[in-house]
Amino acid sequence: MQPVLTPEEMAEADRRTVAAGTPVEVLMERAGRAVAWAVRRLCGGTYGERAVVVCGKGNNGGDGLVAARVLRGWGMHVDVLELKDGLDRDRCQGQIQRADVAVDAMFGTGFRGQLPEDADWVSGQLSAAGVPVVAVDIPSGIDGLTGEMRGLSVRAETTVTFAALKPGLLFPPGDFSAGRIEVADIGIDIGEPTIGVTEPDDLYGLTWRWPSAHKWESGVMVVGGSAGMTGAALMVSHAAMRAGAGIVWCCIPGPGGAVSTPPSEVITKDLAEVTDALEHVERFRTLVVGPGLGRHERIAAGVRELVAKAPVPLVLDADGLNAMAGDLSPLEARSDATIVTPHEGEYERLAGARVGDDRIAAARGLAERSGAIVLLKGPRTVVAEPGGRAAINPTGGPWLATAGTGDVLSGIVGGFVASGADAFRAAAGAAWVHGRAGDLAGHEGLIARDLIAAIPPTLREIAAPED
Repeated sequence: MQPVLTPEEMAEADRRTVAAGTPVEVLMERAGRAVAWAVRRLCGGTYGERAVVVCGKGNNGGDGLVAARVLRGWGMHVDVLELKDGLDRDRCQGQIQRADVAVDAMFGTGFRGQLPEDADWVSGQLSAAGVPVVAVDIPSGIDGLTGEMRGLSVRAETTVTFAALKPGLLFPPGDFSAGRIEVADIGIDIGEPTIGVTEPDDLYGLTWRWPSAHKWESGVMVVGGSAGMTGAALMVSHAAMRAGAGIVWCCIPGPGGAVSTPPSEVITKDLAEVTDALEHVERFRTLVVGPGLGRHERIAAGVRELVAKAPVPLVLDADGLNAMAGDLSPLEARSDATIVTPHEGEYERLAGARVGDDRIAAARGLAERSGAIVLLKGPRTVVAEPGGRAAINPTGGPWLATAGTGDVLSGIVGGFVASGADAFRAAAGAAWVHGRAGDLAGHEGLIARDLIAAIPPTLREIAAPED
């Protein structure tokens, strides 16, 4: 995974590096030079070009001053605007309008709230002039922890961040404001980050099988749907098969549910009661519970019992989450791996609190309380485990906001777990594959069935090369 540091962790990494013998001035020189090179690449050269560098009061401003000096040495005309001196707005406006490129070195990743008056004015002028911007570490006005923007922010063409990615560069609207992100290694000791961005290399072998494998070694039981509402459970089931499950039983509570399903590779069965699944569940490697079950109290009570007693890894989604009614004790009672996959509304009903601005903290908090792996769906899905490790998913987009796509995601998770992947890797990998499948299927007019069909080509993209 590509490392991610929160602003607090980045500050600690800075302190650790300086304490180990690297002076702040050396780090600043390296950072400023990295920014200058980004400007040079953006402009296609420096001779005869004009830049305006806007510097704040802290280290971020110091990086900007180094970049200005280096760019001048390369033959670029550079105007420096320092916020600490107060701004002659008429003069500054002219400099911004004449610039071929701007460097935003006003505020760093520790920024919170709204831009002060002068910085807010500069942000507006940069936008109005349409000048391409290189941001230092993070665009000014973006919260480095959450990506939130409270007021104006700088919109960068390129952001040069140091040592590791920051959450504010990954979550909207910060990801939009950041533009293309370059991570510059300036010699900072980042330690052992607990947050990362999932990459294709992390997914090799998710559905690998031994040559002697048979279908029951990767079986998935799905408990979901209801009479007349079998679509969600079938979406889960077919996605699980495409994601590596050798056999899938789709178990539908209530009489007649299985009869109404079309013939396919998925085996459908009626359940008199949700808890009847316990009779057969030990034959399977994974149990997926929830999509399409409805919210009848008898069903919910059965789900709570099934969750607490099922002796296999569990993926809990949709009405399975709603059945908990804020009571985490069935999850806490489990000894096998558990993955919960809430969107924001389901999270609030399960956790008794809103997700809030800090999605990483929200996912980590629920994971710690429940003992489950939490896959928090939404713009930039976050996967967290009870020990604090977290993965941010870089794939997907608003085209996935259509009925049934969450069911497909649960099926992919279940298929990966059934294939032998550990729960955290299965959840992070499923989120990545789910988003990438949306790209391969095509964004316009996307429906959930398109994602299922796109799972195999997505898996082929991440297959490990032969030795």
